[in-house]
Amino acid sequence: MPPFRQVGEKQLPHEILFMAWSPKRDLIALVNKAGEVLLHRLANIQRVWNLPPNENTGKEVTSLAWRPDGKILAIGYADTKKVVLCDVEKPESLHSFSVESPVSCMHWMEVRENSVLTSFHNADDESNVLLPKLPALPKNYTATAKIFSEEKSDEILKLLGDARLNALVLGGKSGQIEIYAYGMYKIATILEVFGSCLGLCLSSDLKSLSVITELTTNTNPEITYFQLDTSLLSDYLPEVTRMARKFTHISTLLQYLKLALNCMCEAWEEILTQMDSRLTKFVQEKNTTTSVQDEFMQLLLWGKASPELQALLMNQLTVKGLKKLGQSVDSSYSTIQKLVISHLQSGAEALLYHLSELKGMALWKQKYEPLGLDAKAIEDAITGVGSFILKANELLQVIDSGMKNFKAFFRWLYVAMLRMSEDHVLPELNKMTQKDITFVADFLTEHFNEAPDLYNQKGKYFNVERVGQYLKDEDDILMSPPNTDANQWFGFLQSSTHLKDSPLLFPYYREKSLHFVKRQMEAVIDQCLTKPAQIIGMSVQQKRCFPLYQVSESDDEFPSLISLPSLWNDKSQNVHYVIFHMQECSSSKVFILRQPTDLSWSINDSLLAVGFGNSLNSSTSENSETSSYSCLDARFYDDDNITLILKENSEPEGKDRILVQLPLSSIFNDKETEEQFAWEASKRLEEQYAHIPTRIVFLESHCRLLENMKAQYVSVNGIRKVACVLSSNLRHVRVFEMDAEDDGEEEEEETIHSQDVTGEEEEFNQSADIVQNNSAEAVEISEDVTEESLDP
Repeated sequence: MPPFRQVGEKQLPHEILFMAWSPKRDLIALVNKAGEVLLHRLANIQRVWNLPPNENTGKEVTSLAWRPDGKILAIGYADTKKVVLCDVEKPESLHSFSVESPVSCMHWMEVRENSVLTSFHNADDESNVLLPKLPALPKNYTATAKIFSEEKSDEILKLLGDARLNALVLGGKSGQIEIYAYGMYKIATILEVFGSCLGLCLSSDLKSLSVITELTTNTNPEITYFQLDTSLLSDYLPEVTRMARKFTHISTLLQYLKLALNCMCEAWEEILTQMDSRLTKFVQEKNTTTSVQDEFMQLLLWGKASPELQALLMNQLTVKGLKKLGQSVDSSYSTIQKLVISHLQSGAEALLYHLSELKGMALWKQKYEPLGLDAKAIEDAITGVGSFILKANELLQVIDSGMKNFKAFFRWLYVAMLRMSEDHVLPELNKMTQKDITFVADFLTEHFNEAPDLYNQKGKYFNVERVGQYLKDEDDILMSPPNTDANQWFGFLQSSTHLKDSPLLFPYYREKSLHFVKRQMEAVIDQCLTKPAQIIGMSVQQKRCFPLYQVSESDDEFPSLISLPSLWNDKSQNVHYVIFHMQECSSSKVFILRQPTDLSWSINDSLLAVGFGNSLNSSTSENSETSSYSCLDARFYDDDNITLILKENSEPEGKDRILVQLPLSSIFNDKETEEQFAWEASKRLEEQYAHIPTRIVFLESHCRLLENMKAQYVSVNGIRKVACVLSSNLRHVRVFEMDAEDDGEEEEEETIHSQDVTGEEEEFNQSADIVQNNSAEAVEISEDVTEESLDP
């Protein structure tokens, strides 16, 4: 019985550029040439969902990485320079951020379990006890992100995942490397490597980072291996973990406040400016010298309107229009008021709490100063949040005052217009006390003054509606700031030399809009969040640099995302591995470089070439050039095994590709190589090829012939014990369970083959339907997700 049970085979309509197995589920993410991200289930390679390219996220996918718990998939887009964190259950963006240069590769790691972190994790949960849960944002606004609008969504916890630190490492085409804690907060910016990053791997002990780059030279591009010292992260792991979680909370809250403010802007309606525009037109067209304010005052006091004012009210505003305007004001103001109280204020107070805790951490200089936490910068951030809260409270007062004023004004004007039209006025509307008259008179005095300066700026003489000026992003200065002359506390502060500039009081920006204060708050918080990334990034140093080989022109034909070299971190032995091949030197060998994660250590057999013997009876000579096998691809299956695709050169096409599972113990045995490889740093590895020690391994029981398939690449997952083989035309895939044997191979292959012949055309048609039938696809996705949620 052949090893490795085949569980699925499929012809795909578009070329596959990248494959990545989920660490915890039998799911594989594929990227095709059309820019789609596809999620397939192991069983029969059934599609769960697809994320088509779009303008908001991007169209050119350059990298994928799974979070270690398998719940979030990170997608890098080159055209928009964005990284999108996507939920595994459905193709929705949970979070996204922009990067300076396009991401060429990414790696998502998790630190190993450490009892030292337990006390820090327990303390971090206090915010869940002390702070109320943020209310979900309304779903009926386009600005609302999905994660903040679901009733039962623990949005921050969902993004943070496990208490243990996990880090998303991004490599750019310009050589810049960035590390994002929990995939959200940048804790390091590294500028220590040269060339475009092809692959990277941060060790689970956080002591070092392995990087493979492609550096353009005068001849062919050169592949180089770098190892960077990241011991600062390792030495301060508990502090880095707590700081990263705190900063991630802060980043999420900033996004929450931004979305809440966007919802408020959508709730404010343009209809509310109609009064301003019509009054301005009235000023321009009227022939009298009487001011607009006097016209309305005469109507209030004597019950008579001039012909011009009557024409304005009855012909332009109309009774029906006035009722609609009053309803719009009441509806918009009520919605904005609720959003300020329940969302904006609660989010700002939570932000103030986390920043205050962060300040306490920064004052513990022994622990947090080496990481770049600056207490002064955090104090400035706290001050910025305080000013934002003051401005939000001011907006509440303006809304409250506006609702009362407009209600009284519209009620009086509605009755006056009914009388002008000689309609019946209900007795309850006709009652107006002296207090009501005073209220309307004060409103007219304050809001109906003509302002020529305002006309020069905004093309209108009036600013009757005062809430919109706080919500317009283009306006930094309020057109009609609140009058603070009667505020005794404000006057006392201005006259006090001790309190005027006191650090204990939050600064109040009377003439600034809410958007301006929010941008100012975001700027000072961003300044305090970015400093640790700079300090930690500067602490990272390049310790090892090994030029490997030059890329030939023929190698450029293969997709760089799934081509060798490949990186791996052995968490149990704390060793970095690199698998690569040098086609110009030997197509029959694969080379394995291993380096300890702790840069103060050394290791035996750090570089070996692996050759493949034809059979168990072959000569054990170390000269494997006569081998009939060529290595096409190799990946680490787990810490103990590698999976390879070999080509047997002596066999005809269709029977020449072999899937092999190779234990590392057959390569790195207890017997050390007699002559250790002495690396000359001034030369490329391919120039020292003749001196590289070679180990010969023989293909025994753990190999399977891949019939009727020109296999070229393999993607594996040792945790779920699965493998996906991709053909050289990048359209044909087969999936195997690696710990099971095929029972009825011939019958099964005949069935699969017949399914493929009849199903290939259907699959191509299905691909065309994806674009044309989005609604039908949504139903399919929903059904698949429901089924997947039941699958552990």
